[in-house]
Amino acid sequence: MDFGFYNMDCMAGMAQFPDNFFDLAIVDPPYGIGAAKEKPHNGWVDWGIKQWDNKSPNENYFKELFRISKNQIVWGANHFISKMPFDSSCWLIWDKSQREFSLGDGEMAWTSFSKAMRIKTYSRAKALQEGKIHPTQKPVALYRWLLQNYAKPGDRLISTHVGSASDLIAFEMEGFPEYVGFEIDADYYHDSKKRLEQWRKGRTIDIFKKTEFNKNYEQMKIAI
Repeated sequence: MDFGFYNMDCMAGMAQFPDNFFDLAIVDPPYGIGAAKEKPHNGWVDWGIKQWDNKSPNENYFKELFRISKNQIVWGANHFISKMPFDSSCWLIWDKSQREFSLGDGEMAWTSFSKAMRIKTYSRAKALQEGKIHPTQKPVALYRWLLQNYAKPGDRLISTHVGSASDLIAFEMEGFPEYVGFEIDADYYHDSKKRLEQWRKGRTIDIFKKTEFNKNYEQMKIAI
C-alpha cells in the first residue's frame, strides 16, 4: 500500500504495514458517546443518523495502532483511558474558548510523549469558519499546531479516522507528504476528499451552504 487517502476499514489497512512504519499516528477515533445519533436542534445541521460512534474502538485497534507507529496522539482518550498502554504526562487539550455551552469546553488527547501537558486555545466559532462537513470535525489549525510541536521533518504520518480531512490538509500544509489516511464511511470519504482537493486548488468549501449552519454560526459569534 502506498501513501495516500483510502476509503476502507483502518484495521484492514493497518495490517498491511510493518512494525514501527509510521513515526507518528495522529488519530481521532469514535469516542463512543453517540455523537452521530444526535438529532438536530437549536439550529444545528442535520448530519443524518449513523452508527459509527456507538462505541469506542476495541483493544485490537489500539494493539495495531501501537504496533505500526512509534509515537501516538489519540484524541478522546479520556473516554477510553483503560485502553491506553501507559500513563502519560503529556496530555493535550483543545480549549474551545466557550463556557457553559451544551457541548464540552474542550477535548483531550493522550500522547506517548514524555513532555509537559499543553493547551491549545482555538475558539469554537473560529473553527466553524473553516466549513463543517463532519459532526465531530476539528480545525485544521489544531492539527497544524500538533505537527509544529510534535512531528519532525520527514516523519511518516497516519490518521485512522480521517472524517473531515482537517488532519490531511494540515499534513500537506506543514510539508508532510508521506501519510496514510483511512475513512470507512463512503459519504464522509467523498466529502473529505472533495474538501482536500478543493484546498489543493486554492478554494474552500462554501461554509454557508446550509442555512441552519449559517444561523447557528451567527448566533455563536454573538455569544462569544
